[in-house]
Amino acid sequence: MVDYHASNNQASSGGPAVYMDPREQENDWDRDLLLDPAWEKQQRKTFTAWCNSHLRKAGTQIENIEEDFRDGLKLMLLLEVISGERLPKPERGKMRVHKINNVNKALDYIASKGVKLVSIGAEEIVDGNAKMTLGMIWTIILRFAIQDISVEETSAKEGLLLWCQRKTAPYKNVNVQNFHISWKDGLAFNALIHRHRPELIDYDKLRKDDPLTNLNNAFEVAEKYLDIPKMMDAEDIVGTLRPDEKAIMTYVSCFYHAFSGAQKAETAANRICKVLAVNQENEHLMEDYEKLASDLLEWIRRTIPWLENRAPEKTMAEMQQKLEDFRGYRRVHKPPKVQEKCQLEINFNTLQTKLRLSNRPAFMPSEGRMVSDINGSWHNLEGAEKGYEEWMLNEIRRLERLDHLAEKFRQKATIHESWTDGKEAMLTQKDYETASLSEVKALLRKHEAFESDLAAHQDRVEQIAAIAQELNELDYYDSPSVNTRCQKICEQWDALGSLTQSRRESLERTEKQLESIDELYLEYAKRAAPFNNWMEGAMEDLQDMFIVHNIEEIQGLITAHEQFKSTLPEANKEREAIQAIQAEVQKIAQYNGIKLSGGNPYTTITPKSIDDKWHKVEQLVPQRDRALQEELAKQQSNDHLRRKFANQANIVGPWIQTKMEEIGRISIEMNGTLEDQLVNLREYEQSIIEYKPNIDQLEGDHQLIQEALIFDNKYTAYTMEHLRVGWEQLLTTIARTINEIENQILTRDAKGISQEQLHEYRTSFNHFDKDHSGALMAEEFKACLISLGYDVENNKAKRTGQMDMDNYRALLVATGNSLGDAEFARIMGIVDPNNSGAVTFQAFIDFMSRETTDTDTADQVIASFKILAADKNFITAEELRRELPPDQAEYCIARMAPYSGPDAKPGALDYMSFSTALYGESDL
Repeated sequence: MVDYHASNNQASSGGPAVYMDPREQENDWDRDLLLDPAWEKQQRKTFTAWCNSHLRKAGTQIENIEEDFRDGLKLMLLLEVISGERLPKPERGKMRVHKINNVNKALDYIASKGVKLVSIGAEEIVDGNAKMTLGMIWTIILRFAIQDISVEETSAKEGLLLWCQRKTAPYKNVNVQNFHISWKDGLAFNALIHRHRPELIDYDKLRKDDPLTNLNNAFEVAEKYLDIPKMMDAEDIVGTLRPDEKAIMTYVSCFYHAFSGAQKAETAANRICKVLAVNQENEHLMEDYEKLASDLLEWIRRTIPWLENRAPEKTMAEMQQKLEDFRGYRRVHKPPKVQEKCQLEINFNTLQTKLRLSNRPAFMPSEGRMVSDINGSWHNLEGAEKGYEEWMLNEIRRLERLDHLAEKFRQKATIHESWTDGKEAMLTQKDYETASLSEVKALLRKHEAFESDLAAHQDRVEQIAAIAQELNELDYYDSPSVNTRCQKICEQWDALGSLTQSRRESLERTEKQLESIDELYLEYAKRAAPFNNWMEGAMEDLQDMFIVHNIEEIQGLITAHEQFKSTLPEANKEREAIQAIQAEVQKIAQYNGIKLSGGNPYTTITPKSIDDKWHKVEQLVPQRDRALQEELAKQQSNDHLRRKFANQANIVGPWIQTKMEEIGRISIEMNGTLEDQLVNLREYEQSIIEYKPNIDQLEGDHQLIQEALIFDNKYTAYTMEHLRVGWEQLLTTIARTINEIENQILTRDAKGISQEQLHEYRTSFNHFDKDHSGALMAEEFKACLISLGYDVENNKAKRTGQMDMDNYRALLVATGNSLGDAEFARIMGIVDPNNSGAVTFQAFIDFMSRETTDTDTADQVIASFKILAADKNFITAEELRRELPPDQAEYCIARMAPYSGPDAKPGALDYMSFSTALYGESDL
């Protein structure tokens, strides 16, 4: 321990002694400037109090900081107290050399702690240099009280500032941004104390406008309860514009160290909370996994027995309901479980990753709830699901087959039973005993037909029996009723076979008795049937609706009708022959006294029905003649309308095309002055307008065609829509051409361009407009400019001699195609602002007139206003009304801003800004 009572005034030489830590970004001790007196006072008091707060631990203190450290003893003692280390033994003696050696030992110790000592020796400390002594103490404070402060990888001053900001952030009226004026109102000191010891200060009672009370309160509480000595005076802080930063930092560092224990406890608590939060989150994930796994496994356990149920259903509807339930399971119940399974695996993997990252042991689910166990159960579920689906599909196919067979059996049985209904009664009747020969013969033929029908139904009976057999083999639930019905059908079939054979024998015995009459009936039937079909077809054709679109089609129908009429005499002969057969039957029966019992057994066509249909045909023929002639007249009228429209359209269409071509030629040719061209064009426009009645006539003809529902016209290629568009384009083109000439006249008159210049511009434009489109492409436009003598490179019109396109291309080759690309791009931006790639003649004229003629400028207008204003920099409303027409004067007054120059007067207006705004150089 240093003997702080010993002192030595003996002089001696010493080494360098300024103390700066290279790790500290603190270059705030300026040895080349004197301390501010206020700051020096604050530093003396603060540094003295700080030193005493440590020296009192050794039972001593200092009174005068530059005097009490001169012998080096208390300086060495201070370093031993604050570092907890032993320094070399001080020298006993009161000579200057002893003091210098002791101070050097202290400085050497400071340097050994990594603090660089620059430019000052121990002599200055021994000599009582206040500035150097305070600097040395500040270096000690930095090294031993502030340097080790670290908050979030910041250190020293930045760390201490960040700590203060964190602690005072919740407090109103506190905003710590530095270590000087941020502490001037005292609220920050009180906030630090209240944050750690809220019972010591009633912060809400403090006022920002009472800094002395705030500072004294904080200093007194800190000294009384926190063992932090009062290092500054409140009056010094308040009375200084900018309190000393080092004094504030020194005092605040005492708070940091006083509360460091609380800070460490807070850090430890945060670490514990962080660890516990991780554990709680992991435990929550484990619980979620266990619950989700249990729920999923329970759902699988309940679902698999349902999927393994193979109890068959009797009907298709019941099986379809099962299938619908299964689809509902697939669509509604299973997807959430698939999501749960996926989420379960995600949670498991996430949990294991979190455990691994936090150095925790891996999670082992309870027995049977591993991911592999769940996957295994899920695999069993999908296997059961697949088997259930296959079984249901097979069952549905089986039931579908059974339903199909059962329905087929019922359908065929019903048809067969319907067919056999009354057949036994028919086969057992004795109708042939009182019948004539023809009736017997007919009954025999009818019976033969029945036998054929019976033989044909043999297949149906066999099919019914086969279906019944298959239904039994497929275990159809209603097989008993099927078998009963099938048995009844088979027994009935055998009975019909026996009865059929018996009736045939009876009919054959009677047949020969009535053979002659039968032959006549047969002949009648053979000839009546086709003739009846012909008449029915003729009536249908005669009444058939027809639709035609031209004369050729209606003439074809008329020709076909005439051919039909030519066959009527021959058809009438056939009718008479058929009626003669029926008359012969009546003659034979009457002659032999035979009673005919009914009509012809071979046909239902009676002589009366034949005559009725023949008379109907005779009535329809003239009606058809009239309808065809009416349609022929209509088609002839339509053809007349077509020809009428076509004749006019074939004149109007070429006329419009010719006029369009003439307008294009007129717009290119330059005959006479612009006024002459304008007069000619307006006369030409009037001649076009006078042609309008021809268009109106066509419109009327077109309306008649539409009303007649005529959709084609082979006599012309022009449609009304095509002609309307051409007429509108013609009117638009002549109006646009007239407008272009009017604009050229306006441009000429406004810009002072001569008729010869306009002629030259039009000649050059037409020369390079090779396709006569009325517009120049970029290269054509550039060639045109050069041909007119426009210097593209130097942005001015200069007569260089005209040249044609071929000479222009040769020039481009010779110059490497570099004729002012940037300048030409600027020009294209003016003449083609929409980037269409083409330059119209009007845009060309506007550009050339702007480039080759003089125009008013903002400076010229300003000079004119200055004349009106009698050479003043402003003008008044009275002067404007006196010098300008009323409307123009009011226009200027409404838009001129008040003049604000040094020579401004009431009512003065700024004509300079107004003039520049007219030319777009500024905003009004």
